[in-house]
Amino acid sequence: MITLLGELVNMDSGSYDKAGVDRVGARLSQFFVEHDIVIRTERHAKFGDAIFAEVGTSGGGNRPIVLMGHRDTVFPKGEAGLRPFRIEGARAYGPGVADMKAGLVMNAYVLAAFRRFGGAPAPLLGLITSDEEIASPSSRPVIERTAKSALAVLNSEPGRPSGNVITGRKGGIFLAIEVRGKAAHSGGSFKEGISAIGEIAHKIVALHRLTDLEAGVTVNVGLLKGGQSVNTTAPLAEAEVDLRYVRPQQRDDLLEKVAQIVEVSTVAGATASFGIKGEFVPLIETEASRSVMAAYAAASGELGYAVGGEFSGGCADSGFTALSGAPTLCGIGPIGGRAHTADEYVELDSLVPRAKALALTILRL
Repeated sequence: MITLLGELVNMDSGSYDKAGVDRVGARLSQFFVEHDIVIRTERHAKFGDAIFAEVGTSGGGNRPIVLMGHRDTVFPKGEAGLRPFRIEGARAYGPGVADMKAGLVMNAYVLAAFRRFGGAPAPLLGLITSDEEIASPSSRPVIERTAKSALAVLNSEPGRPSGNVITGRKGGIFLAIEVRGKAAHSGGSFKEGISAIGEIAHKIVALHRLTDLEAGVTVNVGLLKGGQSVNTTAPLAEAEVDLRYVRPQQRDDLLEKVAQIVEVSTVAGATASFGIKGEFVPLIETEASRSVMAAYAAASGELGYAVGGEFSGGCADSGFTALSGAPTLCGIGPIGGRAHTADEYVELDSLVPRAKALALTILRL
């Protein structure tokens, strides 16, 4: 498992790097072929292809249990060469090692075990997607279609540092805001200019005021660019915004408040517009998902350790599967932390126990 994980981590696979994402997919497909697992691929022209790994059983059910995971990362091309897979003590490091290449390795080995030994109560379907880190623009339809016919979905995002799994997640919206001003020489014709940067600065302050930690709402302007030159009044400025919320009812209210901020200008003459670049929906607990959690907790207890459910402020594809009606449990991958940073790690000693817990949960379903 560690050897395969190292291979995957050492392949760049940023969400927009189709060649890199598909290279990771090819390596996983090779693994499946070597273990006599049927694979099929849904091609995509812009983003990585969706990969399905199918393990049939002698069980009576025909609704599959879906083992889900994404192979894209947030890191740019070249990052794997700068920070290749390494092991220090009981931890492994590298871009995407926890989020979520370790989960993909775990899923692959569990599928291979059931292919070799049988015993699953229903068909197993491994779904490996390509663009979760940017809200799954190509994968969401595939995920939702797959989830609608699933008995359950087990999403192998990294387990919490506490050892717990994830039973609830926030929803999230990625927004792009564009502010238009008017260029002018900032010395000789200052009065003729309309600063788009000046206007977007006001909007950033107003957007950040929407954060309400008690309500679970956070707003972060994560990217900003604008201007033409240091001695020109900025004719254009752009920002990208991450908005998170807990309850589905909060979504429309927040978007209405954003629209008001964008519409009202503080700098006379400036205009602005915004659009949604990507969106996640919340992962909401249901009675059915609590039953899956109970099965996972019982399986973990049988292995000698207690596991609880946690709520996460992060978003994931598990929200889409839950919204599609599939009982969903998330964060069942190997334990890791500090995702999206240079310090991202996975606890190597958790690879086998978490794989065993997943396999036993499948048997209980």
